[in-house]
Amino acid sequence: MEIALESDLPTYSGGLGVLAGDTLRSCADLALPVCAVTLVHRKGYFLQILSARGEQREEPQLWSPEKQLEALEPRVHVDWRGKKLALRAWLYRIRGSGGAEVPVYLLDADLPENDAEHRHLTDRLYGGDEGYRLGQELLLGVGGVRMLRALGHTRLERFHLNEGHASLAIPELCAELEPSPDGDLDAALAAVRERCVFTTHTPVPAGHDRFPPVVWKRALSKGTVTRLARLGAREELDMTQIALAGSGFVNGVALRHAEVSREMFPDHPIRAITNGVHLATWAAPSFRELFDRRIPHWRNDAYSLRHAVGIPAEELEAAHASAKRRLIQTVAERTGRALDPEALTLGFGRRVTAYKRATLVLRDPSALRRIAERAGPLQLVYGGKAHPHDQQGRRLIREIYEVAREARGALQIVFVPGYDMDVCGTLVAGCDVWLNTPVPPLEASGTSGMKAALNGVPSLSMLDGWWVEGCVEGVTGWAIGGDREGEKLPAERRDALHARALYAALEETVAPCFYRNRERFVAIMRQAIALNASHFNTQRMVQEYFFEAWGQGRPGASAGGRSS
Repeated sequence: MEIALESDLPTYSGGLGVLAGDTLRSCADLALPVCAVTLVHRKGYFLQILSARGEQREEPQLWSPEKQLEALEPRVHVDWRGKKLALRAWLYRIRGSGGAEVPVYLLDADLPENDAEHRHLTDRLYGGDEGYRLGQELLLGVGGVRMLRALGHTRLERFHLNEGHASLAIPELCAELEPSPDGDLDAALAAVRERCVFTTHTPVPAGHDRFPPVVWKRALSKGTVTRLARLGAREELDMTQIALAGSGFVNGVALRHAEVSREMFPDHPIRAITNGVHLATWAAPSFRELFDRRIPHWRNDAYSLRHAVGIPAEELEAAHASAKRRLIQTVAERTGRALDPEALTLGFGRRVTAYKRATLVLRDPSALRRIAERAGPLQLVYGGKAHPHDQQGRRLIREIYEVAREARGALQIVFVPGYDMDVCGTLVAGCDVWLNTPVPPLEASGTSGMKAALNGVPSLSMLDGWWVEGCVEGVTGWAIGGDREGEKLPAERRDALHARALYAALEETVAPCFYRNRERFVAIMRQAIALNASHFNTQRMVQEYFFEAWGQGRPGASAGGRSS
């Protein structure tokens, strides 16, 4: 549903889209025969405007595919609410480090032959009501398969469904093999399952789309409704369940997330392929220059970053100081606030929603002030957007602003508006420690900490998502509390416990190390690169997908297959 192609192309909202873009960039680097399908989102996700009190206002993020993308000729049609809806596609080419390309097809319903209502279906990412969302998922799944065929992709061997939004590709693929909705669906489904891969990205219920019968049974074609019913949809249409029913390979995005997903869906074997980040995209300019000089093959051999253990301390600190200056400049330009380049700076940047607990560290501001006064100045830099309909997330931004206004002296808190790929890249590289405080086990993976590690920034994080695998205590960063600590407690007691553990780690370990044991802190920066960045990258991740999900390693799979 979303792919982050460039920071200024508003075809993404956050981590899911950024991961999709990073995945495709590594596919291009590795010259894999892959193509991708998404929607064009002419009005983007939204442009975030924040008032002086932290009130979020959303404005359309208008852009013109006519000026920035390559137009493609084919037109395909889908049935939507009893009418034929036409689709076109635009082409964006992702070029790899060796010159190979991965085509991305962006579907667009803004055509004169469509009704006004239909023309706007590809306008807003995650916008509108249930009907709007289902219409988008119809275009992505059914329209996506039909567009691929119209573009000449008739021999694709794998279809990779990235989250449940694309699940309607499954009944469409079944229809290709058995045109009659009352025909031999079992045989068609068995063949489709051999070709479909499904990645689930979230254990949060809101991340799994469900549609009531009044929405989907009246909107989709009779053939699609019949096939979905035979795939297990009864009253409610659960897109994740359709993807599970129609995919022969299913995976979560971290070891812990796969465990949680197997508990959620006990009737399905779910593997784990842990996420990563695209190294060349997320290394700050100063770190790209450092790696080019000290580890010359790092762009094409991610594992070579293990040699970061040999980077001289003064060169590592110089690269970080440059990245921190970029962050300070960005904060000044966007907020008018002046940060202290010598102060311990914690970064927190991600979607603002309740389970990610952006305000956990602010639970007791007096504790933060005490730590800052005893150990040294402390700065918190926030970034992130709340979904327009997420009232809790919007309230959290206001709370951060309120605490920031009251912060004085050695404690500074600032929120950077307009979070996008550029702001994210500046923040993850320029802070000194990356903070992550989700409610376990709701963080499926989390990739922002991986981006930080690439830039020598260690994490201080709950043991959830990727950090269960990446944390070597006091070596690559620090854990907040113990593994699974407090998971069974009521929310208030759990949050209080985790806040105390966070303050204890800051006061007793992190801040003293930063201010009084610089040699040790730089060693941790090195190990974050050598141990974490060398493994948690999309080069390794895509190779795992190729051998386990797309290619030779998958049971019954043939070698050299193409994926979409």
